[in-house]
Amino acid sequence: MAIQEYVGAVVLEVDGEEIECASFSAKESTGRMPVKTMNRRRRIAGYSTGVATYELTVAVPIPVDGKEKDWSNVVDAKLVIYPVSGKGQRTAYTGCVVQDVSDQYESEGEAKRDLTLFAVDKIKE
Repeated sequence: MAIQEYVGAVVLEVDGEEIECASFSAKESTGRMPVKTMNRRRRIAGYSTGVATYELTVAVPIPVDGKEKDWSNVVDAKLVIYPVSGKGQRTAYTGCVVQDVSDQYESEGEAKRDLTLFAVDKIKE
């Protein structure tokens, strides 16, 4: 059996500009909700379909020179992630809006800015 290659580190682009990032995570919620009814079995009756949502979390290092993107004003951006190797699939999140920006300082390692965003859509390119 041949050895399998897996995705390692990824590159993050925001509106076509490559951004240094320490971590990236995406959470997709289907929007499906349980339908609770009163019945003898005391179980849910089924589910209803709601609106799918995409929540993104990005940690970016804080540059000493202060030259960085104005994260608080990022609205309707396109975020694209793809493997550093160039192999594999690109994933784009469109209509991204930054909700929260927080700074994180530790005794070990670099200072980071943690960003929470939501996206309107997810597209496999």
